[in-house]
Amino acid sequence: MKTMFSLAIALLVAAPVLAAELPAGSSKQNPLLAGLVMSGSMVTPPADGVAASREASHLGRALELPAAELYPLDEPADVAADFDLKLPEEDLPDSDIPLTLNDKVQYFVSYFQGRARPVFARWLSRSERYLPMMKEVLRKESLPEDLVYLAMIESGFSPHAYSVASAVGPWQFMSATGKRYSLRIDGWIDERRDPLKSTVAAALYLKELYGLFNKDWYLAAAGYNAGENKILRAIDMYNSRDFWQLAKGSYLKRETKDYVPKLLAAAIIAKEPHKYGFADVAYLPPIEFDTVPIPTQTDLDLVARLCDIPLQTLRELNPELRRWATPPDYPGYELKLPKGKRELFAAEYAKLPEEKRYTPKVLYTRYRMRKGDTLAGVASRYGTTPQVLAELNRLGKAKKVRGRVLTIPVRPEVQDAPVNVVAKKESREFNKYYTVKKGDTLHALARRFNVSARILSAWNNIREKIALRPGRRIIVAKYVEKAGAMVPAVNEKS
Repeated sequence: MKTMFSLAIALLVAAPVLAAELPAGSSKQNPLLAGLVMSGSMVTPPADGVAASREASHLGRALELPAAELYPLDEPADVAADFDLKLPEEDLPDSDIPLTLNDKVQYFVSYFQGRARPVFARWLSRSERYLPMMKEVLRKESLPEDLVYLAMIESGFSPHAYSVASAVGPWQFMSATGKRYSLRIDGWIDERRDPLKSTVAAALYLKELYGLFNKDWYLAAAGYNAGENKILRAIDMYNSRDFWQLAKGSYLKRETKDYVPKLLAAAIIAKEPHKYGFADVAYLPPIEFDTVPIPTQTDLDLVARLCDIPLQTLRELNPELRRWATPPDYPGYELKLPKGKRELFAAEYAKLPEEKRYTPKVLYTRYRMRKGDTLAGVASRYGTTPQVLAELNRLGKAKKVRGRVLTIPVRPEVQDAPVNVVAKKESREFNKYYTVKKGDTLHALARRFNVSARILSAWNNIREKIALRPGRRIIVAKYVEKAGAMVPAVNEKS
């Protein structure tokens, strides 16, 4: 018995030595070595063995990519919350944000190298167009320059990125957050799409988050994704300020749990692309421009002619402009021109009188006539006349219009005027509006505003089973004027 015990001790002591002497690729034969497979300086997930069975059961769900890119990728697996292998950090690139390489980060490194490689290569190619400008903004705000990679995972550096939650631009601002940081958003302009102005806004927001979360960039990044209140509640719920601990719980959504690992993986690869198989990426040149103040509303095609450049070039430099002209009521708007064109434009522009700088255009919208609608009422609502509507839509005097879709001319100035209460002159009916927030449902809003879901859906022409889009403005109450007082048009659930 003593001899057998001694032999067992000897085998246990010898196990590491035997493992070290196994040839490359044979680790899968020994369960003691199945947790990690090394290939040069790259760490890749094991193909089988003990750790592989754990990976198969826990890894699930996809890297969420911007809707604007429409990437045809399969969904990768979720990273196991209870598998916290710390991988060596000595090979990580220098960075001014704390980089770490654990199993979760490594998963996304491998994902970006594998199925998502075409997408990540496109992100890298576009990155050099904006990196110098964005890094300069962050540097001026005394923030880490490598926070630019947050814009990479948010939008792939696309000014036109648009998410299903209505987040817009390279930094994916929601409308309310953008306006909170002085970004103008209306029918003429959406400064969330302006790479320069949106970067300034993002820098201010990140600086605020960094201070709120006691100078922890992982929590600040998570707060940027989920909102600061969500992360504060998670900290209180789990009594921890460690992002990795918070990510183990069920309170945070998968998107937020994956957000920091994706950020770190993107930074690790983007700072050393050749090391991770992206040496062949062709980078776009950095964007360079001059700015010129525009004193009054001006047509973009006029600016392009004066500068002798294609209109498309001007639009690419100013992705925040939504129409054919600079915005009204925005004196001193800074228009971006190709570098070297400022003096030519200024000289030619000064020769033009103000009335020749902007040409009003008629836009058209479509409207389905509902029960109770009249040509006079619809014409009044859109700033036109019944005669114009009848002629444009070839309506006879006795023609029924209920259910018919009419083409309606709309003056942009009328269409984009901010309206909080809309009055129908013929009935003196007034509407109260509400902007949908994340998590709102039709039935919850019906209970909140004491009206039935059926009526709420009818007022807003939506189906009860369709999810409400955050940011949408809906009617939640109707009032009519009686005897000089405003009374609810519907005062009880029905």
